[in-house]
Amino acid sequence: MRKWTIPSVLFLLCLLFLLPDQGRKLHANAEIDVDAPVDPPKVEDKIGAVPHGLSTDSDVVKRESESISRKTLRADAEKFQFQAEVSRLMDIIINSLYSNKDIFLRELISNASDALDKIRFLSLTDKEILGEGDDTKLEIQITLDKEKKTISIRDRGIGMTKEDLIKNLGTIAKSGTSAFVEKMQTSGDLNLIGQFGVGFYSVYLVADYVEVISKHNDDKQHVWESKADGAFAISEDIWNEPLGRGTEIRLHLRDEAQEYLDENKLKELVKRYSEFINFPIHLWASKEVEEELPADEDESSDEEETSAESKSEDEGEEDDAEKEEDEKKPKTKKVKKTTYEWELLNDMKAVWLRNPKEVTDEEYEKFYHSLAKDFSEEKPLAWSHFNAEGDVEFRAVLFVPPKAPQDLYESYYNSKKSNLKLYVRRVFISDEFDDLLPKYLNFLKGLVDSDTLPLNVSREMLQQHSSLKTIKKKLIRKALDMIRKLAEEDPDESDKKKDVEESDDSNEKKGQYAKFWNEFGKSIKLGIIEDATNRNRLAKLLRFETTKSDGKLTSLDQYISRMRSGQKDIFYITGTSKEQLEKSPFLERLTKKNYEVIFFTDPVDEYLMQYLMDYEDKKFQNVSKEGLKIGKDSKDKELKESFKDLTKWWKGALASENVDDVKISNRLADSPCVVVTSKYGWSSNMERIMQSQTLSDANKQAYMRGKRVLEINPRHPIIKELRELVVKDPEDESVKQTAQLVYQTALMESGFILNDPKDFASRIYSSVKNSLKISPDAVVEEEDDVEETETESIAKETESTSKTEEEPEFDLKDEL
Repeated sequence: MRKWTIPSVLFLLCLLFLLPDQGRKLHANAEIDVDAPVDPPKVEDKIGAVPHGLSTDSDVVKRESESISRKTLRADAEKFQFQAEVSRLMDIIINSLYSNKDIFLRELISNASDALDKIRFLSLTDKEILGEGDDTKLEIQITLDKEKKTISIRDRGIGMTKEDLIKNLGTIAKSGTSAFVEKMQTSGDLNLIGQFGVGFYSVYLVADYVEVISKHNDDKQHVWESKADGAFAISEDIWNEPLGRGTEIRLHLRDEAQEYLDENKLKELVKRYSEFINFPIHLWASKEVEEELPADEDESSDEEETSAESKSEDEGEEDDAEKEEDEKKPKTKKVKKTTYEWELLNDMKAVWLRNPKEVTDEEYEKFYHSLAKDFSEEKPLAWSHFNAEGDVEFRAVLFVPPKAPQDLYESYYNSKKSNLKLYVRRVFISDEFDDLLPKYLNFLKGLVDSDTLPLNVSREMLQQHSSLKTIKKKLIRKALDMIRKLAEEDPDESDKKKDVEESDDSNEKKGQYAKFWNEFGKSIKLGIIEDATNRNRLAKLLRFETTKSDGKLTSLDQYISRMRSGQKDIFYITGTSKEQLEKSPFLERLTKKNYEVIFFTDPVDEYLMQYLMDYEDKKFQNVSKEGLKIGKDSKDKELKESFKDLTKWWKGALASENVDDVKISNRLADSPCVVVTSKYGWSSNMERIMQSQTLSDANKQAYMRGKRVLEINPRHPIIKELRELVVKDPEDESVKQTAQLVYQTALMESGFILNDPKDFASRIYSSVKNSLKISPDAVVEEEDDVEETETESIAKETESTSKTEEEPEFDLKDEL
């Protein structure tokens, strides 16, 4: 026993000596920052850039969970300062580049697509650059974690080295807003393929902490992280799963951005913005499926009893055999289970990328309904699918919708939104480009996809890009050709005799242009006013009714083809309705001589004809203005001479009515006289339109009113009798009164508004008195004063009675 005493004592002394040292070491380790990762063991380069590359899946999940839950910059990461104030950059993004938060996903998918584009381009010359296995799959993956409130967007693109992360994610605002704007205006192309630009910072609209995990073939895997507080950090990634190659952006969502954790919301955003990205976009989505599990013995016995009771006694041997086979099979039950799988979000093919000859009408119609969000059964009236090549390359599909929106013209000059969507390399940019199509063609729906325009820049900067002018010019021409073709294919538009048997295609297109004109005709007229370059093309699309059209629409070409020999002008008249214009005195002689006159009944037509001065070398002539020429009359000189006294006298009598002249008319047949305006002044219809304007200025309108001319019909008995009376006694007051009344009547019949309706009415009443042989001195009988007094007393008594009845109410109110 004494033999073991000394060694035992020595062993106990050694333990007592070592324990305090170990305690001190444990205490020292406890004081170290718990967030600081331990130094990783060294690994061979061939394993990959991520330490612990051969660790188990559980280890990887544990480290990744720790990384996601921290929301703080890693302690051992290398810290950097943004080269410009991040808050200023955020102001640029939120206020200038983007109008809503949804576009963050568009920007990240766009950047991922650029990275995939670049690796695909490099693989053309170096196939080994794609690697092996899953790394060869050029795709974009989106995952979300509702518990940890994160969204991850991963691509297998080119990836970024540590230097790329510093350069691309830290120096975008290197010299402030002014340098950024200047660079975009001068170069117009930042060559952002495979890189992150301004669009990346839109993530801070929805996230308060962002991690960018990236692996480039030439470097190890690194993590870029920032809270948009003026600094970012980069460290070698030992926390996350090895990417192999590519980039994963992990967004830690703000509390007010939890809506983006909804799978349906993400699907809607991808469908809206990135449906036509060249690479597949997958979402890790949940799905309920039914699984067959082994049933319990009790449940299986119950099922057997139930099935046995349902059997009838008349079943034969075949049923018994089936029963024996069923007994041999294991009993199962169906249970619903939630599973997760990758769901493809952009499965719709980009129609505009295909050859137009290969796309069917049904596919165009379906694409229109999807693009225009129009789920009615009506088909688009027309469409145009074309590719433009040259200095600016782009593809476009344009549609004419079946109906115009209700507010198309109400917000014509105020609305900035266009129905034409702009894509750049299959990425939706905006539908608010004022210069992509002129306002008068804003009713068209469709899209433009260009590979020439720069991506990830603001709408304001993109609008200044020189390529847009070329795109706009070609779009206008193609749009007008599409509308012209719609008219040419309409059987109702042709004057030629049609065959008795018409094809189904012609029947379907019959009346299509009339439908278009009823919906969008005003847009064509506005185009003639606004677009001088394409005025002649637009004039060919004009439609109207005439004195010979029998209620159908007519074009200018058809009108010219029906013109009389020797006719040099295109005759038209403006007014409020066709029915009113058909009875106008201005048409009397033109109709008798078989001339065709155009009816313009839309208020915009008055403005239209100020810009449309001629067509196919034919001048337009308003038949309600001076200058109308209808053939030659050999008796013109004789008539002027014989009525010289009357015209001179009448002009003097109407000096106070702003009548410039009194002339012999060549346009009247049945009416005694008519009032016309000067050639370049307002017509009566235009005067009425301007006077009805809310903010019209009467003083300014006086300058635009045309001088009025009274044209008389020398063949009318009233005019002949006036001539005789004037010759006898030019100072006769009754003759002056009659002449004044005839002028005012003609003024009203010509469409003008009387300045003094009371004076006109009094002249009419005087004329009625004469026809009834009532003495001019006869006066209206006055009412009896007694009756008025009695009426007033009755009214006073009624008023006092009502007050007496109301007194209790006032007393009650006073008491209250």
